[in-house]
Amino acid sequence: MITKIKERILSGGEITHEEALALLNTPDKDELYEAAHEITEHFMGDSFDTCSIINAKSGNCPEDCKWCAQSGHYATSAEKYALVSPSVSVAQATYNHKQGIGRFSLVASGRRSSDKEIDLLSISYRAIKKANPSLKCCASLGLLREDQLRKLFESGVTTYHCNMETAPSHFANLCTTHTQQDKEETLEAARRVGMRICSGGIIGMGETAEQRIELAFYLKSLRVESIPFNILQPILGTPLYGTTPLTEEEILTAIALFRLINPRSFLRFSGGRAQLSAELQRKAIYVGVNSAITGDLLTTIGQQAKDDMAMIEECGKVNRSVDWEVSYDF
Repeated sequence: MITKIKERILSGGEITHEEALALLNTPDKDELYEAAHEITEHFMGDSFDTCSIINAKSGNCPEDCKWCAQSGHYATSAEKYALVSPSVSVAQATYNHKQGIGRFSLVASGRRSSDKEIDLLSISYRAIKKANPSLKCCASLGLLREDQLRKLFESGVTTYHCNMETAPSHFANLCTTHTQQDKEETLEAARRVGMRICSGGIIGMGETAEQRIELAFYLKSLRVESIPFNILQPILGTPLYGTTPLTEEEILTAIALFRLINPRSFLRFSGGRAQLSAELQRKAIYVGVNSAITGDLLTTIGQQAKDDMAMIEECGKVNRSVDWEVSYDF
């Protein structure tokens, strides 16, 4: 069954929802992982896309996302500060770019950035591009309007990020202050102004294995070019603290099936991977991960860029920021 599905995907076909569910319980996980590896190599080659993010505005968020340390609904140790200055943004972007990282994103807490904040962020992005012309700029600033997104695009932002987080059937269990439809509208507006889309989720938030498949197909339906693959890192003070961690097999199976379902998308190692052993991270790259956020994350420590660059090379990948419009044929 796995070989038949693999050959169909390599020939331009697709895996069905029923087939993906069946593969959750396949006894031959190694065959599944090998199939995902072949599909990754076929469609994505040896390129590995790196990006970095900084927490440009932290804490005091009015949303009630149960996984997030920055929600004002929970008592956590997350820092609280207003939007950082353009000089700080430029310094951070330049530092990361000098380490070989190809993309850089400013991330701000809150439901959406205000018009005044967007004006300041636009100044920051223009300054970042002036200082680092080859650095690709991304943004993750909440549920923005189309006019706000257009201003960012004109300032040099070419990719907008807004995670769907989990399966549609599970989202309301984790967040009640906004909907996935709100997120979809933001991503659609970003596309209209000319941006590429980055949207993924977090596994290990109490969802079933079947709901992970549901999320992967949901992202496919949205034609997402870059899929951040987060693994819950439970944070003290949030409702999900104490959640039982996923097994290595659950993580690798999810990665393999995300790859089979989204063969032409960048599958981006993101939050939570610092919990994983180096061996498991290398295996995940072999199976289907071909991009990563490196450096520190928002409220948890990520991977040091130097270590990541070494791991990427050890895995036979080449650190290069690929222009997504070249790699995709949706």
